[in-house]
Amino acid sequence: MKNNNRFSWAAAVVALTAFLVVSCGQSGNVSEKSLPQIRVGVFNGNGGAQTCVWEAFAACSLDGDMVVRYVTTADIAAGALDSLDVIVVPGGGGTRQYQNLGQENLRRIKEFVRQGGGAVGICAGAYLFSNTPEYSCLAINGAQAIDIEHDNRGHGIVGFSLTDEGKKVFGEYANLDTLFCMYYEGPVFVAAPNDSIKFVEFATMLSDVHEEGGAPSNMTNNRPFFIGNRYGKGKVFSSIAHPESTAGKMWMIARMVRWTQTADDDDSLQQMVENQSFSYPEDLKNPNLVNREILMTVADLKTEADCFKKLVYGSENEKIEALEWLKAHQSWDAKRWIQGALFDESAEVRAAAAEYIADIHYFTFIKDVRAAYEAETDEAAKQRIGASLDRLLKLSDKPVGN
Repeated sequence: MKNNNRFSWAAAVVALTAFLVVSCGQSGNVSEKSLPQIRVGVFNGNGGAQTCVWEAFAACSLDGDMVVRYVTTADIAAGALDSLDVIVVPGGGGTRQYQNLGQENLRRIKEFVRQGGGAVGICAGAYLFSNTPEYSCLAINGAQAIDIEHDNRGHGIVGFSLTDEGKKVFGEYANLDTLFCMYYEGPVFVAAPNDSIKFVEFATMLSDVHEEGGAPSNMTNNRPFFIGNRYGKGKVFSSIAHPESTAGKMWMIARMVRWTQTADDDDSLQQMVENQSFSYPEDLKNPNLVNREILMTVADLKTEADCFKKLVYGSENEKIEALEWLKAHQSWDAKRWIQGALFDESAEVRAAAAEYIADIHYFTFIKDVRAAYEAETDEAAKQRIGASLDRLLKLSDKPVGN
């Protein structure tokens, strides 16, 4: 929506209400044709990075055929898996997630998948699913992480390509040679030796990430990016990177969830893609929103830290410049900083922050953008914030399958 369009507050309230209803685990905007729904639990426990948890939840919630809820360690112990079809383990720290869950809950998750449940692991979640010696893991995806001593190798926007098998799952991108996605110190996978589980590689990493921690070069490139496998009667999808953190790619997480609920044959995969012909706004599946490699260098990290200082102590112009740099470089950390910028003393900064949030599809902050809109007294800023809120609400309005 262009900034000069009139903001429709009544429509916004309706859309926001729908968003919050589904986010609270209600049925939401679901047609009779789309039933039964897919019941998804996003693990929200110690070890999961809060941003990763929020984004995984938001990505799944975009799919109107999914009922999404948070599940904690206590929930799993109390039998929550019995009411789920799929569990999603987001990014953070795999070892800490392992310790927080405890061996009995880990056993429950393995049994849940073995009996037909689905599991999606993102970054640390993929680590947790792996079969890696001397690492706390579940051994349910047939992969082994290597070079784990350099797991702080760096982050940024990386390139990847879909394999022929991956094009069957993500058919909307089948004609694209290279795609780009947020990566943050994800595992470097190889097939685990002597593991009976054999995974299918759905996408391959193209970027060579070795900017930090003394990591060696030529380690990440040409390694698995997305993998999937059978585990007993269930299915496991593992992603080393973060589509849920990438504008235009968030929908891929919901597709991973759907894949775990689909038969392996080509006809079923084709039907999955065809049946999920959602009326998504174009930007939700627009691969060009993030379309180039941006690996954060050591110098970039220093500039990023300086931007944080400017957002706290800088002048209006310095804050605007900081927001522009952070957005241009797809800053991971800035997603937690821009919330406060919505309530800066400068109307120009408040408006720029709202536009930043809308541009990166950060649905977690919809309530904050709404509050900023309601509190805004500067008319020009109010128009810009309202337009940003309208964009977010329209993007987050949940389509359902045909």
